[in-house]
Amino acid sequence: MLPYARPSITDAEVREVEDCLRSGWLSTGPRAQRFEAALAERLGVRHALGVSSGTAALHLAVLAAAVGPGDEVITTPMTWVSTANVVLHAGGRPVFVDVEPETLNLDVGRVEAAITPRTRAVLPVHYAGQPCDMDPLLELAQARGLSVIEDAAHALGASYKGRAIGSLGDVTMFSFHPAKNLTTGEGGGLATNSDELAERMRVLRFHGIDQRPDARFGGRGAASYDLLAAGFKYNFTDLQAAIGLHQLERLDAMNERRAQLAKLYQARLAQIPHVRALGTVPYEHVHAWHILVVQVDVDALGVERDAVIAALREEGVGAGLHFVPLHQLSLYRDVADPADLPVATEAGRRILTLPLFPDMSDADVDFVVDTLEQVVRRHTRSGA
Repeated sequence: MLPYARPSITDAEVREVEDCLRSGWLSTGPRAQRFEAALAERLGVRHALGVSSGTAALHLAVLAAAVGPGDEVITTPMTWVSTANVVLHAGGRPVFVDVEPETLNLDVGRVEAAITPRTRAVLPVHYAGQPCDMDPLLELAQARGLSVIEDAAHALGASYKGRAIGSLGDVTMFSFHPAKNLTTGEGGGLATNSDELAERMRVLRFHGIDQRPDARFGGRGAASYDLLAAGFKYNFTDLQAAIGLHQLERLDAMNERRAQLAKLYQARLAQIPHVRALGTVPYEHVHAWHILVVQVDVDALGVERDAVIAALREEGVGAGLHFVPLHQLSLYRDVADPADLPVATEAGRRILTLPLFPDMSDADVDFVVDTLEQVVRRHTRSGA
């Protein structure tokens, strides 16, 4: 089975993990600090924080933005469940706005109509690694006094009009899950230029204690500590950083290979009837190409999308699904009317994810596309 994703691990990561294990310092320590400093430099921001997962990062970002009971956060239904779940954890309510038909990114032009006196923040998702149109969103948020929290789980290494994703909104989160562009095994990151927000998230990620880990474990700081808030155990470990340090060094090369593979896919997919890749945004950007999503004309095929995925898997292609639109899941069915989200609702019938990861070969792309073409032709209705 060719999986939809596979982490790219070299001997450098393996050696660093071994050195970390032998050092005796496995939890938050010097490697975690080095990784945070390198990530901040890479993004061009004042602060980068490592945390235990992308979900933890989102949770801290929402809390740092002071989202609380009764508050609303505008976001997209085309995302993983964490994006909305963390709003519920904070006591708030997610408000779904429809997406663009070609990119499946948040339709920024629809955001203003969704703002109410209870709106606290806007949470765009850079879907598949392609940046949302941030300038109008940032201008709107500033005019209405709203925070902008970017879900960049797919978008490490992406840029928008020459600016790194991670340097635009009030807070940006990244995921370092094994399927992502950079992995630390599990893990996540936060980026911000706000000293206040960084300190709030730093305190919350480790129980609400106001003392740095380097002072608590073997450092020269005082042994005493204070508790400022009921925080969480979301800290980032040196074991995670041992992987991430070398992943960060290779990020550009890995993303460039993703882009090469995506170009091959686009050329081949253009020849298959009833299948189309996502569109490209018109503004200057760098796409991170986290996932390769296509939309299949299931009406022409006469079978549901899930049947197409099953057929691909039977032939050895590990197709995936990113994502079931949130408003179609039981927990969120009362949050939005599908009639208000026609693009996301229709995309939910059609999308599937094809394998894309840096260690794929060109021949792997040919295998995937040839298999997809066979499946599509086999199921196409007569005359379609």
